[in-house]
Amino acid sequence: MKNSYRFFNNIDCKYFPCHSIPDGADFNCLFCYCPLYFAGDDCGGNFVEFKGVKDCSNCRLPHIPEYYDTIVAKLGEMLTSRGFNKSQSNHNI
Repeated sequence: MKNSYRFFNNIDCKYFPCHSIPDGADFNCLFCYCPLYFAGDDCGGNFVEFKGVKDCSNCRLPHIPEYYDTIVAKLGEMLTSRGFNKSQSNHNI
């Protein structure tokens, strides 16, 4: 898979891969840190709670190229539910 706005693979990272992956699998580094971490239980990922902290170390969803659309859609839902409206955005920040 080629690097694009939907996929980035950083094999030069000293932590690559940060999760175990099957041989030959595409590993997406675009969401190195999951943008849905603060979505709580509604993130859709495979997490556990450890001593009151969300532990996502067993979740590989942000690193699966096909999950890009799901993450972007869920981010949009989160913004909408918090009252953000695209027409209200200020591009002069």
